Amino acid sequence: MNSFVKKISKYYKRLDKPLLVAVTLCALFSVLLLYSLYATGTADIEARYYIIQLVSTFLGIGAALIIASLDYHHFTKLWFLYIPASLALIALTFTSLGMQRAGADDRAWLNIGFTSMQPSEFLKLSFILSFSYHLHKDQENINHPLHLLFILIHGAIHIGIVALQGDYGTALVFLVMFVTMLFSAGLSFKYIIAALVITPPAIYLLWNYVLQSLHKKRIMVLIHPGTDPMGLEYQQNLGLSALRSGKLFGNGFFSDKFVEVPEIHNDFMFAHIGQTCGFVGAVITIGVLAYICIKVLNDSRKTMDLLGKLICMGTFAMLFIHCFMNIGMVLKVMPVIGIPLPFFSAGGTALLSMYIAIGFVLSCYSHNEKRYRMFYDIEQ
Repeated sequence: MNSFVKKISKYYKRLDKPLLVAVTLCALFSVLLLYSLYATGTADIEARYYIIQLVSTFLGIGAALIIASLDYHHFTKLWFLYIPASLALIALTFTSLGMQRAGADDRAWLNIGFTSMQPSEFLKLSFILSFSYHLHKDQENINHPLHLLFILIHGAIHIGIVALQGDYGTALVFLVMFVTMLFSAGLSFKYIIAALVITPPAIYLLWNYVLQSLHKKRIMVLIHPGTDPMGLEYQQNLGLSALRSGKLFGNGFFSDKFVEVPEIHNDFMFAHIGQTCGFVGAVITIGVLAYICIKVLNDSRKTMDLLGKLICMGTFAMLFIHCFMNIGMVLKVMPVIGIPLPFFSAGGTALLSMYIAIGFVLSCYSHNEKRYRMFYDIEQ
C-alpha cells in the first residue's frame, strides 16, 4: 500500500498539471457558453449539446490521466491496431453510414444511431502516433530519397483520404501536422528548398484542378469583401457583428442582445465568446490558447528522444492550425472551412480527441527519464 502511494505521488509530481488545468478550464468554459446559447435560444441547439460537452470533458480528463501514466514508447508500437481501425472508420463514411451535416459540403460524419461521430478526429491521433514512430525508426535515413518517398506516401495517404471526403479543412490540418513533424525530424535543407520551389505550381494545380467553385469563392470573398454579403459572406459578417456587439466587457451569458450566427455553437464559438465576454474575454481566450500551444511546444524540448519530441510537435501543429484558422474565420481573414476551436467548439468527438492528444503530451513529459515507469520499476 505504501509503495502504491509513493507511485501515485511520484506520478502526480511528474504530471504537467498546468497544461491539464489550462485545457480543462477551456472545456468547462465551453459548457457554460453552450448552456447560455441553449438558455437564451440564440442557437437552435438542444440541451444534449452542453451535456455531451460536460460528459466528454470528464471522459477526456480521465483518458488524459490514464494515457499520461503509460510509456508512450509502448502505445506507438501498436500502429498495426490503430492505423487499420482509424482508416476503416474513415472508409465507412463512403458507405450508407456516412452523413453530411446541415450546412456542410463534406461527407465526413458517421451516423451511429444514438449520435454521430467524425472519424477524422481519431485519424489525427493515429497519424500523430504512427508518423512519429515512422520518423523515429527511420531517423538515420530520413534524407535518403527512397526512405523519404515512403515517408511522403505515409503522409499522402492520410491527407488524401480526408480530402476525398470533401473535408479540405481537415486535410489542411493533416498537411500542417505532416510538414511540422517532417521538419522537426531533421529533413535536409535541400528538400525544404525543393518544397518551396514546387509550392507555386502545386497551388496552381490545386486551384485549377482540385478545388471546387464553392471553395474558390470562399477565398475570393476575402480578397474582395462585400461582393457577396447575402451569400458566402453572410455567416462571417454575422460572426463579426456578434464579436463586436460585446464591446469591451461583453453582454453577459444570458443577454437578450445576442446575434444569431449559423453554427455559432461550433465553428463560430469565438464570436459567442466576444458577445458574452467582450474584447477582454476574447483576448484572454486567445492568451490561454496561446499558452497551451507554447506549453506543448516547450514540453517537446523536454522529452528524452525524437519519438517524444515528434508526438509533441504533431500535437502542437494540430492545436495551432485549429486555433489560427478558426479565429481567422471569425475575423474574416480566413475562409470558412469548418475547423472547430479546440476545447471550445461543441462536439464530443473533437473534444475527446483533443484530450487524448494532450494525454500523449503528458506521457512524453512524464516519461522523460529512461528509469521512470508508473506501474513498474526498472533496475538501475
